[in-house]
Parts: sequence; C-alpha cells; structure tokens
Amino acid sequence: MTQSVVVQVGQCGNQIGCCFWDLALREHAAVNQKGIYDEAISSFFRNVDTRVVGDGGSISKGKICSLKARAVLIDMEEGVVNEILQGPLRDVFDNKQLITDISGSGNNWAVGHKVFGSLYQEQILEKLRKSAEHCDCLQCFFIIHSMGGGTGSGLGTFLLKVLEDEFPEVYRFVTSVYPSGEDDVITSPYNSILAMKELNEHADCVLPIDNQSLFDIISKIDLMVNSGKLGTTVKPKSLVTSSAEALKKQHQKPFDGMNNIVANLLLNLTSSARFEGSLNMDLNEISMNLVPFPQLHYLVSSLTPLYTLADVNIPTRRLKPSLQFISWNQEGWKTSLCSVPPVGHSHSLLALANNTCVKPTFMELRERFMRLYKKKAHLHHYLQIEGMEESCFAEAVSSVSGLIEEYKQLDATLGTPVEDLPRLSVAV
Repeated sequence: MTQSVVVQVGQCGNQIGCCFWDLALREHAAVNQKGIYDEAISSFFRNVDTRVVGDGGSISKGKICSLKARAVLIDMEEGVVNEILQGPLRDVFDNKQLITDISGSGNNWAVGHKVFGSLYQEQILEKLRKSAEHCDCLQCFFIIHSMGGGTGSGLGTFLLKVLEDEFPEVYRFVTSVYPSGEDDVITSPYNSILAMKELNEHADCVLPIDNQSLFDIISKIDLMVNSGKLGTTVKPKSLVTSSAEALKKQHQKPFDGMNNIVANLLLNLTSSARFEGSLNMDLNEISMNLVPFPQLHYLVSSLTPLYTLADVNIPTRRLKPSLQFISWNQEGWKTSLCSVPPVGHSHSLLALANNTCVKPTFMELRERFMRLYKKKAHLHHYLQIEGMEESCFAEAVSSVSGLIEEYKQLDATLGTPVEDLPRLSVAV
C-alpha cells in the first residue's frame, strides 16, 4: 500500500484541506467500524502512540490510538491554520506540521515566491522530509492552493520546484483554484499567470478548479433548496456541508459547500488507491495514461451525481451517446472500479479528461493579465521585491501563450480522418 502527503498552502488551500481531512475521517469511520488501523487508513494517516515523547511512536497494526494526518500546513497568515487547530480537527495535526507567519503575502506572487520561499525553504524541506520518512512507500504529493492570492500562488508554486529537486521520483498532483473574472483581488491575473509558468514546468498533473463554476453549482443547489419543492431539503450530514452543524454555519462560511466539492473530488481520485475494488488504479497510472505530452498535464474533472451531495432533486444532464475523440488518441481510456462508495452515496463517478476545453480559461486569464500589464498597473509592487524583474512577467505570459498554442494545434487536428493502422498479429 502506498502513501500520499497533502501540502495545503495559503488561505484557500488550508480551507479546502480542512474539509478534505474532515471528509476523509468520516469516510474511513464509515468503512472501518472496528477502529483497526489498516492499509486504507495508512494512505493518509499515521497511527501514533501519544505516550512516546517527541514525534510519537508509529503503530503499524492493531487498534487506532491517535491518527495524525500526513500533511504539511503552510500559510503566511495565522488565521485559517489557527482556526483548524482550535476546531474539531485539532488532534489530527501538531505543531511539527505547521509553517505560519503573521504578515501575509499581500496578494503578491513575488512576496510568496521570492521572499517567503527563500525565508522558509529549509523549514519547509525539513517538514516534507519528516513526512516522507513516516511513509513506507511515498507515491504522491498533493498540493492544494489557489492561483489568485499571494501565498497560495507564490509559495505554493515555489514548493513544486523544491519537491521536484528533493523527491524527483514522487508524483506532484496540484489542485489549483482559478479566480473568477469578478475576483476581488485586483492583482490576481498577475499572480495566476506567474504561477502558471511554474505549473507548466514543475507539476506532473494539475486539476484546475474554476471558482466561478463552484459558485454556480452551490447557487444552483441553494436555488433548488429555497424553491419549496418536494424533496429539496439538505440533510444535516450531507457531504455538501463539512459537518452536522454546517447548516447553522452556512451563512457564516459561504465557501464551505464549494470547498467540499473539491475535497470530494480528491477523495474520489484516491479511493481506488485506498480501498479494494474489481479494477484498482494507482495514482501514477493517471499521469501515465492521461498526459501524452509533458506540458499538457491539465486534467478536467467531472463528478457525478453532484446533486446527491445535497440530496436535492436537481435534474441530471444526459451524457452524450457518442464522444468525439482526438485523432491521435482514440483509445485513451483508463478505468478503475472501487467497491467503497463515498459516505452518503450509493454510487459515484469521477471522470478525468485531458482535452482542449481548458484553453478558453487560459486565454481569458491571459487577456485579463494583458489589460493590466499594458498599463503597467501595480507593477511596482512586484518589481520592488529582490530577484523580481520585468522579464519575469514576459517569460510567464510567453509560457502560457506557448501552452495555448499547443492546444490550438491539437484543436486543428479535429475532424482529421483516423488511419486504420495495422495491428500486430501473433502467430499461434
């Protein structure tokens, strides 16, 4: 059994991470009724004997003593991390897994990447190494961050290069939340494009999450709930919320539902690697089968049925009876079947696709970047940071433009007749 380490960076990354660990505990509690530390739990949790001074002695078999998440929590503001440590998940983490500051990155990629990256590199490395040492077979790092802020985009992508240098054989899966067009961070186009250059170069797989799409999903659920129709009530323990009391907190934390969808996506992604099934799939197989070209590693995710997250009767959208595949990859399928459904579901389906539909998102982001960059708006905030030059902006937008161009070239192959290549014949 392999293990994975979750690295959650910035406010958004830590809020999603909080939801992820809550749901992971609930999922394993539903399956593991006897409280035995098994291989499935070991994927994301250590079993620790708290009586042992220091790091705690790991218990590989037997009853669960005290579970510790295989995670590193990083934020240059203390707020969200402190909230986690004071909440119901406080026993899942300890101070050896945390890196915080008090000043924040000021929504500036350069501060997160250049300043805090250099300042905290050794501390981050030490905690990553310690997390890796506690794994028998470390397979994957999951980085969760947002693209629009300073810490998530800057320090989050700085981590990728550190991980690539220190753990070159370990896969780097990145969950990146992309800002909407109405984002209240005015410098988010700068931060996002600068971060994308690092994602292009140092990530194995990126799961881009569109913030506006998440908002639309939750708005649709809220609309159905408030419509007064039969069957449109959200159950107290619905997975669209983070806890049984989340209905009361819904107005205090409007992003809870959005964060939980991302957390469920990550749980579904790893379920086949954690639980038994008729067709299991390792995480490395995702990259192997869905990334034919190194830079084109942005995977579009679809989770269904979404409405059951809230137990709301939202009409399902019919799937197409036939799908149009790119000419150079007519058989790009990889299927896994897991025998354990998510909590509260009878079934669930996650589909990951590597296709050119992400191109408009990147093009829109580039247009927003250029509107600011042509006016040199807010540029001085970045250029006053040591090691940051205007050429960094030119290189970043060039990297994204190159990515968009690759997608355009693939789009041009649509409709190209598929050659019926001869199959290898085996002599009997």
